[in-house]
Amino acid sequence: MTILTFSIIKVLGISAIASVIAILWSPFLIDFLYKHKLWKKSARTKAISGEDAVIFNKLHQERETKVPRMGGLLILFTTVFVIFLFYIISLLFPDWWFSKLNFLSRGQTWLPLFTLIVASLFGLLDDILTVSSLGSYIGGGLSFKKRLLVVALMGLIGGAWFYFNLGWDIISIPLLGQISIGIWYIPLFIVVMIACWSGGIIDGLDGLAGGVFASIFGAFTIIAFSQGKVDLAVFCAVITGTLFSFLWFNIPPARFYMSEVGTLGLTATLSVVAFLTDSIFVLPIIAGLLVVEVISVIIQLLSKKFRKKKIFLSTPIHHHFEAIGWPPQKVTMRFWIIGIILAIIGVVIKLAG
Repeated sequence: MTILTFSIIKVLGISAIASVIAILWSPFLIDFLYKHKLWKKSARTKAISGEDAVIFNKLHQERETKVPRMGGLLILFTTVFVIFLFYIISLLFPDWWFSKLNFLSRGQTWLPLFTLIVASLFGLLDDILTVSSLGSYIGGGLSFKKRLLVVALMGLIGGAWFYFNLGWDIISIPLLGQISIGIWYIPLFIVVMIACWSGGIIDGLDGLAGGVFASIFGAFTIIAFSQGKVDLAVFCAVITGTLFSFLWFNIPPARFYMSEVGTLGLTATLSVVAFLTDSIFVLPIIAGLLVVEVISVIIQLLSKKFRKKKIFLSTPIHHHFEAIGWPPQKVTMRFWIIGIILAIIGVVIKLAG
């Protein structure tokens, strides 16, 4: 068996194993979430601009208070379990070929794994406050400013680690080559981290976020593999596999929502993976739907402020399509298709560049 063949088996095989493990323990997580009624106690009444969220409540009020949050725990626990499972096996049976399946490595997976755990736990805190109707946010949870501050802090720490500890200050621009940006690498890291986190608002329809994030991490699996970073490719593939299992229970009618424990963990990890693969300039393409979601909100807010009227019936933009009469399933499936196409385009540009 060639090294290439074994690497492909490692990436795809472990991803499949992670998906099966996630499927098997999902019912226990779902039972726990419903037993303790871990959903919002009241639906959101205000839009981000402060006005009444009339259209949003018309579309989602009933589901908001009957479907539990924290479905992202499936992604966090499964990923952590799988990565340490193969690591422990490699320690117990170092001479067995199975030990070569270990993908916990200091140079490739320590940083994204640490980011996933820290960001997901912070998201979990926000979810706990939300379902308890505590905190300063409307309906419970942490305020936007507090969450923004934490995400910016994670970006600062991550950027400083890459710049000072790893000595990274070079970014690649497709067709132009590599450019050294020096200390500006740190603020760039912060901006990317915040931008990715902002895209987490795509978690608004049954199955939408899971499918979109699966295509994104699938794309980075290919990019990492093409760079010879097999362990990082396996890590991204494991997340992709768990997202497929998450979708099994999240497609309409959803049994749980990803919420902050999932979206914050995934978006923060996505930022780190993008820097590890030097793919910052194709990230807006691969994660293009996250960009569109954020831009739609920004445009709406600016229009309300300066034109005193809305452009979209509701934002993020997937709610606009709902409001004009598209069934939620149609919005989700079409976003999936667009997400896959964008991911393919981004991978092609990265590999060609």
